[in-house]
Amino acid sequence: MSETKARILDQVREYHLEKEPSEEFVPGVSEIWPSGAVLEPADRVALVEAALDMRIAAGTSTRKFESRFARYMKRRKAHLVNSGSSANLLAMSALTSPHLEDRRLQPGDEVITVAAGFPTTVNPILQNGLIPVFVDVELKTYNTTAERIKAAVGPRTRAIMVAHALGNPFEVAEVAQIAEENDLFLIEDNCDAVGSTYNGQLTGTYGDLTTVSFYPAHHLTMGEGGCVLTSNLALARIVESLRDWGRDCWCEPGESDRCFKRFQYQLGTLPAGYDHKYIYSHIGYNLKATDLQAALGLTQLDKVDDFTAARRRNWQRLREGLEGVPHLILPEATLGSEPSWFGFVITVDPDAPFKRKELVNFLEERKIGTRNLFAGNLTRQPAYVDAPHRIVGDLTNSDIITEQTFWIGVYPGLTDEHTDYMVSSIREFLAGR
Repeated sequence: MSETKARILDQVREYHLEKEPSEEFVPGVSEIWPSGAVLEPADRVALVEAALDMRIAAGTSTRKFESRFARYMKRRKAHLVNSGSSANLLAMSALTSPHLEDRRLQPGDEVITVAAGFPTTVNPILQNGLIPVFVDVELKTYNTTAERIKAAVGPRTRAIMVAHALGNPFEVAEVAQIAEENDLFLIEDNCDAVGSTYNGQLTGTYGDLTTVSFYPAHHLTMGEGGCVLTSNLALARIVESLRDWGRDCWCEPGESDRCFKRFQYQLGTLPAGYDHKYIYSHIGYNLKATDLQAALGLTQLDKVDDFTAARRRNWQRLREGLEGVPHLILPEATLGSEPSWFGFVITVDPDAPFKRKELVNFLEERKIGTRNLFAGNLTRQPAYVDAPHRIVGDLTNSDIITEQTFWIGVYPGLTDEHTDYMVSSIREFLAGR
């Protein structure tokens, strides 16, 4: 490293400490965000160093992150993309690839998912001309059950795509068994659950494909970013092609002729010897991330275990502090799981003498940030009212979530002071009711 570069990076560390001083928490004045990124001097230095080296496209940091993250997630392949939403789109689109031959999903095929969730788990199903089959979830865990999924399997069912709700694993081992017995693909939306385990095994290791988000609210951040992971090399190759314009070539940017046959291919009705770098085997996208993002991701990945521990500690402190309060349904971990929590979810009992809005307004006035459990019952959202879908069973709990559920933060930037103030505020509200 040159002396000039080293001096600049030292100054960047100093700048970070000047710009991000520790602030005293003032109850009712200081904002308590429900989620957010925890960024340290090393994160800022990594971004600036990548910028100084002008690593503005996908390159060495991207490949290094993909390799390290795949090892962390115990998957053979990881493909970095520009968002978790893009990761979900690629994972579902990969299952429609003609390279899968008879297993390829076709328009009109069904994919089982949950009604109470985030839109980008469901959108790729519709965007690929497939039919979402909605099932309900349980209160307390906010996940569906293997029993509900099994009941939803029909003659046109070809896949299951479900998210681990707010970091709390669904019964993924049992669902994977249902998928295997019925020759279905399983996509785990692991965007909220990096570091969670079920039966002692990491979530994201059960499905054919797994997706992760690196948005600032999530367990690791790149600002924007996401990842598709798999141990199926055929699916990995399809994901890579779809991410990279749909091209058939697998050379990295700046490479040529890694296969030593660049001008020896004949595919489609192209002339023999057509440049392999410009042969397209999928109708794809450009959804790549950049080395700037990956450089930040690498420093964040160094802290993932500490982040997970902090999330669990904050969640447990909230759970113990609110134990026994009236009129609230408190969250519970799925049996056999150890979640890496994304948030602390609360449902106001439908028979309570107050509504969610009253409690949320009280908390927001005290600068305690709240969020709904995403879209609530998606079938009631304007974008989905006329979208093709099938519902199996009732969606009673999804409707309760729409009306009565919200969550507060547990992210690693929160301290005991923050969590204790959230507990005391909720207890104060309830004491007046």
